[in-house]
Amino acid sequence: MSTVVKDDWFAVDDLGGGLFRILEPSVHRFFRGNIFLLRGRDADLLIDFGMGLRPLAPLIASLSSGAPLIAVATHTHADHIGGFHEFADRRAHLSEAAASALMADHQTYADMFRALDEPVTKLPQTDWRKDAYRIAPAPLTATLQEGDVIDLGDRRFGVLHLPGHSPGGIGLIDRENGTFFSGDAIYRGTLVDDLPHSDKAVYRATMARIAALDVATAHGGHGQALSAEEMRAIAQAYLSA
Repeated sequence: MSTVVKDDWFAVDDLGGGLFRILEPSVHRFFRGNIFLLRGRDADLLIDFGMGLRPLAPLIASLSSGAPLIAVATHTHADHIGGFHEFADRRAHLSEAAASALMADHQTYADMFRALDEPVTKLPQTDWRKDAYRIAPAPLTATLQEGDVIDLGDRRFGVLHLPGHSPGGIGLIDRENGTFFSGDAIYRGTLVDDLPHSDKAVYRATMARIAALDVATAHGGHGQALSAEEMRAIAQAYLSA
């Protein structure tokens, strides 16, 4: 893995094989989500979009292959959905469609970000104010459900509905290459299951499913990638808690 810093806001990790992980290092750690760009033969795949504090599209244009871009939101929480509106082909789970169209605080939890004493360690724009922070609506251009496939030409990702943290949470799995993008269903660190629309019983079923997945690497919504063993250990720990 090599780190490429493109500007003074985003940091980019080149994970190899046409995969990039993008971060906003100056965002509060609770809201510092992963953004993934994967170059494909016939299309590029962008997974999640950060906080929307600085335009994301110019950076993605500089990293992409030039193929059509498919933008997929794993769910509609503020730390993953902020820049979604910047892209033309917008996809998410069917049950996230209403939230994507409105981006209301009670759906995105943007108000929790505004309530932080120090949401950022430096300003994304010179005139930025946290009390003015809102997420732009991004109506879906296509909805996803369990079993759908996103085809990049040389790689195919199946859609897994993984609710619990959020009702419409999804993951994307490339079974041939053993790669899994899990969103906030699983990642390193404290898993969040106590938001108003979280469901712990449903989350347990999702964890049991994740523990049984045959993958080599899991890329979560936060933190570094997980090996299959690490992923299963986190899932089993949640189920045992």
